[in-house]
Amino acid sequence: MFATAASGHGFAARCARVVRSPWLRLALLGVLLAGGAVAMLRWEPQRLLSGGWPAQWSGATAVVVFAVAYGLCTAAFVPRPVLNVAAGALFGSVVGLAAALVGTVLGAGLAFGLGRLLGQEALRPLLRARWLAAADRQLSEHGFRSMLAVRLFPGLPFCASNYCAAISRMGWCAFLVATALGSLPNTAAYAVAGARAATPTSPAFLLAMAFLVLSALGALMVAWRKRDALRGG
Repeated sequence: MFATAASGHGFAARCARVVRSPWLRLALLGVLLAGGAVAMLRWEPQRLLSGGWPAQWSGATAVVVFAVAYGLCTAAFVPRPVLNVAAGALFGSVVGLAAALVGTVLGAGLAFGLGRLLGQEALRPLLRARWLAAADRQLSEHGFRSMLAVRLFPGLPFCASNYCAAISRMGWCAFLVATALGSLPNTAAYAVAGARAATPTSPAFLLAMAFLVLSALGALMVAWRKRDALRGG
């Protein structure tokens, strides 16, 4: 009887060790991300730009549902520009911006939480390459400033930057506040472009597109100037 009890405790201990394994949690993260990506490919959220929002959802309910769906989509690698344009087209510049910005913070927080919980412990020991170590040090020591710069300048995939930040030692508050503030300008430009897409020669549409082009050029210039730092040189 005692042998059976001891055997049961041993099995339970082994199961607990497996569940706590960093690599098992990392594998679970991979499964979740792959499942989310497949779901988004099948659902094709870009159809919002052509098919519009379901007629049974309107008003504040539609805005809330869109913001939550936006967050889930960005965590599953759906490009934010598509969703930002859809927000402007569906709800107008101001309400569309609000919905897209809330969805941005929700999606960033979801990805950051998943990466921190399921991936950080397994992946941090692998940050041995000089440029990876330099990027990790920048995010860990200057989290708010670094994430603000990443959000202000387009170019880095939104979802990938969320998971990279999660692997670093950046704090939650710095990450979320920098995401909200840094995402505001480009999100506003995309929302305005979506709201005025029917009149592409209007001043608002042209100004929004000009801002996006200038932001992209600025990001290229900053990346060129910081290339040596990212290489660890």
